[in-house]
Amino acid sequence: MLRWTERFLLDLAAAAIAALGLLISLSVLLRATLNTGVPDTVVMVTELMVAAIVLPLAATVAARANIVVEVLSQHFPRRVQDWLVIFGGVVGLFALLPLIWAGWKEAHSAIQGGAFYFGQLNLPKWPGRVIFLFGVSVCWLRLAIQVAQDIRTVADGHHIETGAEHSLMEEG
Repeated sequence: MLRWTERFLLDLAAAAIAALGLLISLSVLLRATLNTGVPDTVVMVTELMVAAIVLPLAATVAARANIVVEVLSQHFPRRVQDWLVIFGGVVGLFALLPLIWAGWKEAHSAIQGGAFYFGQLNLPKWPGRVIFLFGVSVCWLRLAIQVAQDIRTVADGHHIETGAEHSLMEEG
């Protein structure tokens, strides 16, 4: 179920990127030819950018495609590297908690208060807030599952395979 959700969110992010390109192109074309534009383009672009950035986070974590710094850690024994991966995951879990809390407060406030953007279309603020909260929450869940699996892997005496190792094995 989680893999399906990650894939779905990744597809939604791709659709958001396509919509961004279409919206910006249409707005520029209308501005250049008819001296007009799509109403509230800036607001829609902002909301679509939130979706494009936040929704694929869980898939990024699942693929271990996040940014890592291995300048020093690659010289440590494998066991130490494994514990550093787990430590990084735990730090990530704690780092995401304030984002989830702030996302919850913003989404709740926007829904309860009926907040909207001032513009021609009076678009509501809650969709972007809810998308942010959902994307970061699913990322946190994926990271929590991954940390638990990593701890189990190390406890069983095995090595955690990271994305960097997979790419190195494919090259060699």
